[in-house]
Amino acid sequence: MTDLSTAHFLILATDRFEESELFGPKEILEGKGARVTLASIGRDPIQATVHDELGKTITPDLTLGEVEADDYDALILPGGVGNPDRLRTERQAIDLIRQFDAAGKPMGAICHGPWLLVEADILRGRTATSWPSIRTDLRNAGANVVDEAAAVDGNLVTSRNPDDVPAFTAALAELVEKAEPRVEAAL
Repeated sequence: MTDLSTAHFLILATDRFEESELFGPKEILEGKGARVTLASIGRDPIQATVHDELGKTITPDLTLGEVEADDYDALILPGGVGNPDRLRTERQAIDLIRQFDAAGKPMGAICHGPWLLVEADILRGRTATSWPSIRTDLRNAGANVVDEAAAVDGNLVTSRNPDDVPAFTAALAELVEKAEPRVEAAL
């Protein structure tokens, strides 16, 4: 069992992420004592959107190349249209997703975020949900597509839209709490 107060979450995002799908889980998890780290393509501030309007910016803590999957308990993939569309062309992002999945670590993807799971080719035979316009992509990738606020399948949580952030975050937190604790490397 992992206590959320000792858990370390990684968020992968770049420009045009949906504001509430990054800041919502981040604030909820940090409020429970978890540590949350943001990685992106570069270290320059990245731009949120609120639907199609520009939102807040946030400065990443790390670049994709600086991330070691073993340092984290869980992965969060926020949506927004431009964010996952850009990240799915980044080999390091897709490799990280595959590493988290291969290790059985909890992963959450919301709204358009499941596009990254399609690109990583890890949806075959799994139950998932997403924003309605990409559900065909999930089906074509072999997923059993459902319409639920938080679809859980093994180590994977997927959700449909910003309204699902509370259910999404609660389901991901529950998976982390049930998981074996990450072993800190000796320094």
